[in-house]
Amino acid sequence: MPSDDAFLIDLDGTLYHGERMVPGADKLIETLNERGIPFLFLTNNSSAAPEAVALRLNKMGIPARAEQVCTSSMAAAAYMAGRKPGASAAVFGEAGLKNAVEAAGLTLFDEADGTPDYVLQGIDRQFTYEKLARAGRLILAGAEFVLTNPDLLLPSESGLMPGAGTLGAALESMTGVKPAVIGKPSPVLMNFAFNLLGVGAAQVTVIGDNMMTDIKAGAESGCRSLLVLTEEGVTTPSNLERHKKLAGTEPDLVKANLHELREWVLHL
Repeated sequence: MPSDDAFLIDLDGTLYHGERMVPGADKLIETLNERGIPFLFLTNNSSAAPEAVALRLNKMGIPARAEQVCTSSMAAAAYMAGRKPGASAAVFGEAGLKNAVEAAGLTLFDEADGTPDYVLQGIDRQFTYEKLARAGRLILAGAEFVLTNPDLLLPSESGLMPGAGTLGAALESMTGVKPAVIGKPSPVLMNFAFNLLGVGAAQVTVIGDNMMTDIKAGAESGCRSLLVLTEEGVTTPSNLERHKKLAGTEPDLVKANLHELREWVLHL
């Protein structure tokens, strides 16, 4: 592996499952740090700020710094600010999404202001019928619809939960408006991550558990892709062939678990 190559590593279902570390995640990241291989934790989950993500990882025993975290919230805020600096955004999501919007110099929409420039929707575990109605009305009134990520499922300790994409599908159905999608497999998040790492797509290996987001993102962005079949992940040995067909692509490499992945890294 050339010295300037880098990794983009998924979180949910790859390194942790709910509040539990996937076995081998700590040793994998320690090995990357020891060998000086540049990487980012790359997540579609928009709920938490980078500092909170890093704290969560460290509490599980996975060494992490905030500057190593790249989220769909960060990329979404940068996308909107790049198109309309100082724009207003009605945010339907959690703290990490609102923090990213403010950090990018955007304005959180006030209901008294009429129609915002954007409706930005991410994962929202307090989503309600009323929120669906408000977001839909703003989109119908002319606000641009931006979706942090298309994930229909979110792994958790209690099982799979509806993801941001499930909520976004309801909004799209209500309004007839397709959103600008930021997270994997969209190139928006991928290009944002490349810029943070200071590398090109050909130097990057995307590591993840989800054929439809992680591996498809790698394929469509010109990266190598490595699928990890963790028991906690979305793609498993039993559904792998079906997920390949759904994603319309193949991973470049497949590893059974993070221990096997670490052994591969040690022999690069």
